[in-house]
Amino acid sequence: MNVEATWCVARSSVGYAVLKASLDFACSHGADCRPIQPSGSCFIPNSIQNHASYAFDSYYQRHGKAPSSCYFGGAATIAVTDPSYGGCVYPPYSSTDGGIDTTITALPMSSKRVTLQDQTNKED
Repeated sequence: MNVEATWCVARSSVGYAVLKASLDFACSHGADCRPIQPSGSCFIPNSIQNHASYAFDSYYQRHGKAPSSCYFGGAATIAVTDPSYGGCVYPPYSSTDGGIDTTITALPMSSKRVTLQDQTNKED
């Protein structure tokens, strides 16, 4: 099955105030905005257009690529061209965790299972 990858990006014709309000909405409603923070992989270029595009896409991906999740009051549009650049990668898949692998790969230091009850019943 060939599923076309899609992304949600900011429209270039939208002004700063609308993009800023929409960016704030996306980041406060589930988008993973860590990559557009000053130390993030998508911070540069530091522009409202680029930051909004990343946030819009994160929100869109986390909402199962529902077309209605890429609207932002007309500030966004669905794209079929990957907007990734340099070290900034826009994931082309739906995700509920922003593409972060939450699998625990490290083994515990001890195979003995310690419970809270074990800890509280120890004699001094």
